[in-house]
Amino acid sequence: MAEEPLPAIPLDSWRPTKETLHRYAQIIGKVALAKGIRRNHWWHMTYRLTARGWTTVPLGTASEGPVFTCEFDFFDHVLRLANDRGTCEEVPLGGQSVASFYLQAMSGLRNLGVEVTLAHPTPYDLPDHGRPFDEDEQHHAYDPAAAQRAFRVQSQVGRILEEFSATYSGKISPVQLFWHTFDLAVQRFSARKIAMPDSVDPVTREAYSREVVSAGFWFGDDKIPAPTFYSYTAPEPAGLADQPLRPAAARWTASGSGHNAYLPYDDVRAAADPIATALDFFQSAYEAGSRLAGWDAVGLACNNGITDPVLTTPHLGWPE
Repeated sequence: MAEEPLPAIPLDSWRPTKETLHRYAQIIGKVALAKGIRRNHWWHMTYRLTARGWTTVPLGTASEGPVFTCEFDFFDHVLRLANDRGTCEEVPLGGQSVASFYLQAMSGLRNLGVEVTLAHPTPYDLPDHGRPFDEDEQHHAYDPAAAQRAFRVQSQVGRILEEFSATYSGKISPVQLFWHTFDLAVQRFSARKIAMPDSVDPVTREAYSREVVSAGFWFGDDKIPAPTFYSYTAPEPAGLADQPLRPAAARWTASGSGHNAYLPYDDVRAAADPIATALDFFQSAYEAGSRLAGWDAVGLACNNGITDPVLTTPHLGWPE
């Protein structure tokens, strides 16, 4: 039988593994934050999907080596640390606590010649945010089958977001996994600069320094305890929550001072064409936000990743 395009992933079925893996992701994400070459909107510190898991972008600089990457492999179930000198270290994902994972990861990086000190070696915006990683013996669950299934979901959603990205020719982020919130997303930007009060924290200021429509997916949390597709526009234009969404199961929901468009993952799974349904949801939310914000939607459109109007003719593709 053909594999389901979007496998089932109820939050409660793997919550302990998710909570452990989220903290693993934050540890290595903070390494990327410390050692990456800074990119706009924090793109240097996020993860990219591979065929086997997640990876950082290459870290380190030309003047301060080595260059290195940190990759989560959900088939071998290891964190693989590698540098540009051919050295590799592996840290098992299972059979240990967050504390032991942290200590082994830091040791592995030192063995690669990477010296890194985390400015804040504690979880970000999690219930145990005040506890150092090297003291966390509470989170130690890791079910390999559950982790691999979750990655399969991310991989498929990542392909959907890539397909959605192909229809936009403006400034757009990579499809990336944000380790602080544990969501997979892509952001479309306009050229409009957003003025913010000095009181706004530096993380938010950089993330939202340009007008943006974001599209993404997360596995759920205590507030929304089920996997969900989402989209939002920031800053939110007046009347956004009154705009129609597709399909009928999609809803605008109050979130902070604004609204998110939500579509339950399980509703998408149940659709006759789950991939097309997810794409239509993202498109409808983008249409709503960009229209009210006054974007040039026609000028920013991109036909299947092609911007040249001549090349959109079917027989004029890449030369043989």
